Amino acid sequence: MTALAPAIRDRDLPVLAEGGWQMVPGRDAIRKIWRFSGFAEAWGFMSQVALLAERMDHHPEWTNRYNIVDVTLTTHDCGGLSDLDIAMAQAMDRIAGATPVVGADARTTCEDRAAAR
Repeated sequence: MTALAPAIRDRDLPVLAEGGWQMVPGRDAIRKIWRFSGFAEAWGFMSQVALLAERMDHHPEWTNRYNIVDVTLTTHDCGGLSDLDIAMAQAMDRIAGATPVVGADARTTCEDRAAAR
């Protein structure tokens, strides 16, 4: 696996950034955080992506906190972004559909309800 070619990087990363993907400071990686309507929807998204990741043999770094899914993509074999990361990000965007993108300080639905009390 080779690192993302400069021409591909210049073409694809700005498009991904428009959809909420951000470069990870200090790493050649991209990150996006989604806030789903609930745990089942978040888990459903992760299940679909997990099946895709197995087919691609390319696995995201991710965490799930109730309805929040935080994803980082990079290719360890080449030490940075590769074509696989672009393809995975595009596929994840298709799977997530119109699910809202949030920042790292996002609260879960449960935390929102607790704060409103």
